[in-house]
Amino acid sequence: MRDTDPDERDGDASGTSLTFGIEEEFLIVDARDGRPAPVNARLTEALGEGAGGAAEYTVELLATMMESAAGVFTRLEELRAFLAGDRKRLARAAADLGVRLVATGTPVIGPRAPRVVSDKRRYQDMRSLYGFLVSQQETCGCHVHVGVPDRETAVGVVNWLRPWLPTLLALSANSPFCDGVDTGYASWRTVALSRWPATAVPPYFASAAHYDEVTETLHRAGVLMRPLNPYWLARPSGRFPTVEVRAADVAATVDEAVLQAAVTRGLVRTAGAELAGGARAPEVDGGLLEAALWTAARYGLAGPGVHPMTGRQVPAAELAQEMLDRIRPALRELGDEEEVDRLAAAVFRTGTGADRQRASLRGAEVTAAAGDLLDEFDIGRT
Repeated sequence: MRDTDPDERDGDASGTSLTFGIEEEFLIVDARDGRPAPVNARLTEALGEGAGGAAEYTVELLATMMESAAGVFTRLEELRAFLAGDRKRLARAAADLGVRLVATGTPVIGPRAPRVVSDKRRYQDMRSLYGFLVSQQETCGCHVHVGVPDRETAVGVVNWLRPWLPTLLALSANSPFCDGVDTGYASWRTVALSRWPATAVPPYFASAAHYDEVTETLHRAGVLMRPLNPYWLARPSGRFPTVEVRAADVAATVDEAVLQAAVTRGLVRTAGAELAGGARAPEVDGGLLEAALWTAARYGLAGPGVHPMTGRQVPAAELAQEMLDRIRPALRELGDEEEVDRLAAAVFRTGTGADRQRASLRGAEVTAAAGDLLDEFDIGRT
């Protein structure tokens, strides 16, 4: 639930050198029993701020969570190399403290003691405002930032992205279990987030001024701590000419993180080109997108999806392929087409993280099989 952005530089949503960055949130668990371990302050101190080169390590909302924010990239191979090295470095630092980091959107098994809010002023203020919700927000996501030329374009891009946010979620679903329970959902993280104000698909905005008016109203109404950063699944940055897309669960593997970043950048590039050509983003009904988001959270990529333009049920995998085909010219222009096709084919073939988590149980109860499952999703192995 971070409400600030990593260091980002300007980008051009209609150009070929589109900059992007990524934030990965991880759950910290005890190496002995796999239960969440509230040691993020010790871990980030051991890592050292900025010691990873392009990375910034920060504590997250709860003491059992931490975040690694990558720098700014223009090529997928740069991002891949960074993420692979960063995950290994994080895993080594965690092992030195007797803990490990796992890439699951929600905790597979619950903690031994009540959850602890991180000792940071902003998070303590959030606890004062949001109460019990804060201690229940043990969720990990993957956030992608993409450069745009200006804030007006950023708002237009967010409008254009709205119909595809549920499909981005379906492609990334990786949180079927929570505190020892099979929730029946592919992304329980999304359900948990839905209890907060301004955390779903954003409304349609007529302009940047309209966006500012809405967020300022929510702030004055007392439901947002700051007007700059609501928690919508896509939003313009309050400080930089970038768009942040927050739909995805944390990626189980480096490959899936790269895929999410590449597809998001392709969507932003496509939106920027269409907006520059005078097109308007479709004003898709918010109720329809709410239904599409719930369906994506429920079934992920393995079941039905809701087509954002027609409202009809279609296989989620077909909808994901339609999204990829929609942005194919942008992927080709950015030099990402072949890599995205390869990575997407792997997810279509082996399933999302949620599918693989369930498969790893092999018929056992969640708690009984948690050790094997967490072994498979330890970031040192992904």
